[in-house]
Amino acid sequence: MPEVPQPVTDNSIKVRQLSHYQFSWVAGEPGKPGTYTLQLVLDQGAWEEVLTLDPDDADNLQDLLVDNDTVHYDVDRRVLMFGVKKAGG
Repeated sequence: MPEVPQPVTDNSIKVRQLSHYQFSWVAGEPGKPGTYTLQLVLDQGAWEEVLTLDPDDADNLQDLLVDNDTVHYDVDRRVLMFGVKKAGG
């Protein structure tokens, strides 16, 4: 069996489940576009991440988040993973 580094800490957990999320929009300078952000609350608040998005990504991510009951986030790679399927099913 592989050895697991000890102690296991919040920082050593690399993939977490999305508990809640919140989109925000921050106004830009006058005449300039604003910035969308997406705050991810992971594992019931054990970890949080804020992503900066362009408008198309914000729209697409909102659709994916609404359509998927289970979402995971890889903290190191900054990757959202949508849906969970049973292996072989």
